[in-house]
Amino acid sequence: MHTSRSTRPARPTRALAGILLAASLALAGCGGAADSGGDGSAKSAANGAGVAAGPGAADSAKPAAPKTPRLTQSAIIRTASLTLQVKDVPKALDQARTTAEDAGGYVSKESTGRDAGGHEHTRVVLRVPSAQYDEVLAGLQGTGRLIDRTAQAEDVTDQVVDVDSRVRSQRASVDRIRALMDRATKLSDVVALEGELSSRQADLEALLARQASLKDRTSLATITLSLSRTPVKKTAGDDSPGVVDALSGGWHVFVTMLRWIVLALGAALPFAAFAALLTLLWLRVVRPRLPRRREPAPATTAPGPLPSARPAPEPSEERPDRD
Repeated sequence: MHTSRSTRPARPTRALAGILLAASLALAGCGGAADSGGDGSAKSAANGAGVAAGPGAADSAKPAAPKTPRLTQSAIIRTASLTLQVKDVPKALDQARTTAEDAGGYVSKESTGRDAGGHEHTRVVLRVPSAQYDEVLAGLQGTGRLIDRTAQAEDVTDQVVDVDSRVRSQRASVDRIRALMDRATKLSDVVALEGELSSRQADLEALLARQASLKDRTSLATITLSLSRTPVKKTAGDDSPGVVDALSGGWHVFVTMLRWIVLALGAALPFAAFAALLTLLWLRVVRPRLPRRREPAPATTAPGPLPSARPAPEPSEERPDRD
């Protein structure tokens, strides 16, 4: 009994000693890890310094340094449209062509015709460098009387950056497939890799075509120039209509209506003549030869009932004569 009572207080003491020992070990481990981390960072810094001290240190240190974002030049698609009234259309066209060629551009499309009055008019599409866009536009505007002008600028910088990134990724993917084909030994692997390579090359070509299109549209601005001798008619919003305009419009409507009526009669005239001819043949030739129907005899009315003889009046009783 005495022995058991003496051993009971020893158990909590041992447990407390174990907890304290574990805590001290944990603290020692954290300190060691911190020291080792500090030593590692110091070693890496020392190594970096050693590399920087050696030849070619700048080149070897570049991949380790964080990449700074590169500013991308804005990619803008510029388009404009000019309508000019000139005295001499061929001369103005030559001047516009010279202005575009002097700026480093060229004529993309040209079309020339004549209006109802025999006056010549020309429509030409010019491609000029974007840096010379404003200068060329001002030079073209001075060749005649400005009738209409529209200009538009579209920022496609995001599209250009996206396409360039996808082109780089697709090229790296194609290079990886080619490297796998060089190491492939089985025929089945070679066939599968060739199919994958063909698909990725097609995607790469599509991206390259889009990249070239964006580069062309952003590097060269498009100017559509229209040249004509005849003045442009005023729009309906320029002047309010007057009495003469109302009479002119009513006469135009009346003439147009008569024209449509004449056209309708002209279209129906052959059918009307054919119908009249058929009617004449029916009345003159066919109808007289048809057998005539006999006229029906007048219907006799049925004799009505004979009048019945009225009954004779009964002899009235003779009244005695009055005296």
